[in-house]
Order: sequence, then structure tokens, then C-alpha cells
Amino acid sequence: MASPPSTFHGWVAHSAAAPLEYTAFEPKPFTDTDVDIRITHCGICGSDVHTMRSGWGPTDYPCVVGHEIIGIVERVGSQVDLQDINVGDRVGVGPLSMSCLRSDCDMCSVGRENYCARQVGTYNSRYPDGSKAYGGYATHWRGPARFVFRIPDVLPSAEAAPLLCGGLTVYSPLIRYGAGPGKSVGIIGMGGLGHLGILFAKALNCDRVVAISRTSSKRDDALNGLGADAFIATDEKNDWAKTNSRTLDLIICTVSSPNMPLAQYLRLLKVDGTFVQVGAPEGPLPAIRAGSLIQKAVKVTGSSIGSPSETRAMLELAAQKRLLPWVQKRPMHEVNAALKDLEAGKARYRYVLVNEMDKARL
Repeated sequence: MASPPSTFHGWVAHSAAAPLEYTAFEPKPFTDTDVDIRITHCGICGSDVHTMRSGWGPTDYPCVVGHEIIGIVERVGSQVDLQDINVGDRVGVGPLSMSCLRSDCDMCSVGRENYCARQVGTYNSRYPDGSKAYGGYATHWRGPARFVFRIPDVLPSAEAAPLLCGGLTVYSPLIRYGAGPGKSVGIIGMGGLGHLGILFAKALNCDRVVAISRTSSKRDDALNGLGADAFIATDEKNDWAKTNSRTLDLIICTVSSPNMPLAQYLRLLKVDGTFVQVGAPEGPLPAIRAGSLIQKAVKVTGSSIGSPSETRAMLELAAQKRLLPWVQKRPMHEVNAALKDLEAGKARYRYVLVNEMDKARL
């Protein structure tokens, strides 16, 4: 296998408004705990769009986004356990590239590295030495092996890519808040995250999974394709919240909109129900009255991606259940067109960029 280049190439964002430009960039210095990966596939996540346009705050340009990475290991640091990662392995990288891993860290010490105060994101972040973290819209990726995961053989690369962020983002709160037999779960939003939420809720054997969307345009996909048990179109029936009141134990909200009907969503919860926000709008969430919380003792919380241990468990479940996201492959050199189509709502339900030089199995 050829050695990775010393300089990487990728589709680089130089400002909030300009299209991505294919150019060279300098990866972080290689260390004994790092790996180099030749990227074959990378999913397009809504986080990429928010970051490229500085929607969540000023982006550290130049920036290479992309944190649903699948590729082949080309170089392994001397301190990496070869039983975990070896040259030639097909692996994945999600949104988390590094955490402090200190024994006195209240998050890393209990396996919740995704909440570490010193974490490094896969892109638009910096390592402790000051070098930039660059993402997956590129030919190669370099970073700590601790946050790189072998991909089960039964998962095709294009379908595995969205699991690394989209899948993990819905899997983690489903597990944490008790999704499983005996539970009724609602998934708000029928996009890249939402369709994965339905798939994972069904894979966890929830008694009832309800897809919730603004219109009924995706009803057939939800019920007959993804396996949801019921569908609510919130823009089409004024009494939807009243009709479905107190029917759900858990709601996962994937919507990234400051205009969602949050008070009505909370009405769907049973007593002691939980509402988990995973979509991250650039503006504030809608205001809610205290009575929405008090009358049924409901809990409103959020969830950020997932930990390495949750990532491994999620991949194992996806392999066991043959859980495959709905993807549309796009050549990576057409990334700017794919991003426009994503913002226009054309994705069904995750675009995955494919490097043309890809010669990987699967």
C-alpha cells in the first residue's frame, strides 16, 4: 500500500459565502498515537453547512468540514494497538477527534468523552499543539487512533458513513433515555437524522415508533419504507397535539428550526416523559410556559453525538440488524452542487460523497 502524502488535498471553505475550493492543506503533525486514512466516502451532515457559513459562531477558516468519514488506514503510529487498528483496515471517523482522556476528567473517566471540556472536533477545532483539525471532504484524514473505529464487514461503506454522526446522534439519546420494549417513541423530522431515528428506534424493539413531520409528503417513506407505526403531519391537522396527547414516552427532535411548535410537541409526552433536542438551530428555541413542564413532570434535555463506547455499540447493532441508512451517492468533486441540493431539501435522506479514486472493497 502506498504511503500517504505529506500534504493533503480537499475541498476547503475559505469564507462563509464562497464555494468550496479544491486545494492543498497541511494536516496536524503525525504522532505515535495517530493514523492516516485514505478517505473513500464522507457523508454530508447539516453541521457541515452550519459550520461553513459560520452559523454557530465564527469559523476558523480555512476549514475542511466532514465528520462521517469512511476510509482505509494507510499509516499507523508506533503506539497504536495493532489489534485495534492496522494498515489496510476499513475504518470510520465521527465528529469527535480527541478528548483529554485524563483520569481526573469527570467525563473521560466515566466513558463520556463527547462531553469532555477539552475535546477536539474532527473539524473547525484545534489540537493541543495548536494545529488544525481538518475533516472528511478530502483525500486523506489524520488524527488520533483512539477515535477511529473498524467498520463491520456487512455494512457497505456508503451506508456506514452516515452512522458515524447521524446514526450516533440519535442512537445515544435513545439508549440513554430508555428506548426499547414497552416504550412509545416519537421522532420529529424526516431528514438525515430523523430517518435514522426511526430505524434505530425500530431496531431497539420499541413498542410504537411515531414519525412526526410538517407535511405528509414523506408519510409513505416513514410507514412503508422505514417501518414507523404511525405518522403525524403537524401542518395539516390543527388538532394533532390534542388528538395524540399523552401517547409518547420519549421524543427525539432532530429539527434545526427556531420556529418549531415546541409546546405542542411537549403535549404529546406522557407523565414523566422526556423530550431530547438533537437538532441545533442557529437561533434560540421557542419559549415555553412553565405549565408545559409542571403539569406532567416532563423533562426537556439535549444530547451531543455519542461516546466511543456508544459508537462501537451502535455499529454492532447496525451490523446485527442490517440497519442501512437511505443514501444517495455523489462524486466528491460535485460537493458544491450536493450542498445546494441539501439546502433545497432534495436529499433522501443522506448525501454521501465518494472519492473517485476509491478502490476499496464495498
